[in-house]
Amino acid sequence: MNKESNDQTCCQDLDDRRSFYARLSMILSGVIGALIVLPGIGFVLAPIFKKTEQKWRTLGKVDAFKEGATVLVNFEDPSPEKWAGVTAKTAAWLRRVDDAKFIAFSINCRHLGCPVRWEEGPELFMCPCHGGVYYKDGTVAGGPPPEPLDRYQVRVRDGNVEIHTAAVPLTTTLTFDKS
Repeated sequence: MNKESNDQTCCQDLDDRRSFYARLSMILSGVIGALIVLPGIGFVLAPIFKKTEQKWRTLGKVDAFKEGATVLVNFEDPSPEKWAGVTAKTAAWLRRVDDAKFIAFSINCRHLGCPVRWEEGPELFMCPCHGGVYYKDGTVAGGPPPEPLDRYQVRVRDGNVEIHTAAVPLTTTLTFDKS
């Protein structure tokens, strides 16, 4: 009788120990799995919820731009990383319409983001990658671009032309704030 009692106690302790280790291993597996998966999920979802930084950048004096001409202007990206170096530089096509009115177009094609060039003679923006063509007002003239060229806000302040910069406006870029 005493031997049976010892055997039951022994087996019960063994079962308790096994179930404890089984639970512990499941909990540790869950923690390790979360440590592996959560950074990836955060990397994928962060751009959706991150507000894009926007700043006004000075392009130059108003008199430096000839009326009716479309010129390439360079400026610094609104959210340059410290290690970005020259890649923090970006550009836009700026046209002076009249004395106080300017229009700025993104240099990136709305198809896949290749830089477009301005052709003075036919007054067209041309994308060299897939043959996208835009009229001088930025609307699509032909090719695969699904949308017109994106425009930047431009203002004249204290005799300087300023551009309201934002992240590179590609077709796949989510923008929540257009102000």
